[in-house]
Amino acid sequence: MFYCPYYNYCKSLYREEAAPVSYVRVLHAAPGAPSVDIYLNNRLIIRRLSYKDFSVYLPVSNGNYNIKVYPAGTTQNPVIDTNLEIPAKAIFTIAAIGTLPNLSLQPILEPIIPTEPGKVYIRFVHLSPNTPSVNLTLSDGTVLFKNLQYKEVADYIRVDPGTYSFELRLTSSNERILYVPNQHLRPNRIYTFYAVGLADKTPPLQALIPLDGNTYLKV
Repeated sequence: MFYCPYYNYCKSLYREEAAPVSYVRVLHAAPGAPSVDIYLNNRLIIRRLSYKDFSVYLPVSNGNYNIKVYPAGTTQNPVIDTNLEIPAKAIFTIAAIGTLPNLSLQPILEPIIPTEPGKVYIRFVHLSPNTPSVNLTLSDGTVLFKNLQYKEVADYIRVDPGTYSFELRLTSSNERILYVPNQHLRPNRIYTFYAVGLADKTPPLQALIPLDGNTYLKV
């Protein structure tokens, strides 16, 4: 959920006459962690972001920012307190990853890429902290992404639009550890397949396949 109680600050973010901005959203990908509030330079910008949820994209100026993440409703003992450099004219998903008490933020760039009309672009990001290297394949065995380790981000590939069933398989043994059926990928869109959760534990491995901001945002 996006929340901004500082009207003048939020208004300034959206000023048409402002300098070129970047866009940032936050993904809560830390299994077992509670809902969180997120502060940017000590200002509350995202409230009660739950596990597996994304915030909206927020426009921010380039620069170095302090980011604090607290259990929702609290303002003491942040679970993350770090600085992050945001470059100009960029689009990011910033993922909160790991397991308590060892949480961190991982910026994941959504680059502006050349696209072919009518096609789909997809990539894979491995965010399951206890899962070894994996391959992402189609149900017919076609390998889309191979040997990705925790925190690795694959490059986009081009595919035809359509309905796909995906499988996540261990690189070492080819054992299927996740099946994601009937995902409809629409033309002229860019997606990221995020693997989140825990292998053989709770919360379990799951897939998130959101539309990336570089599909429609201009920087």
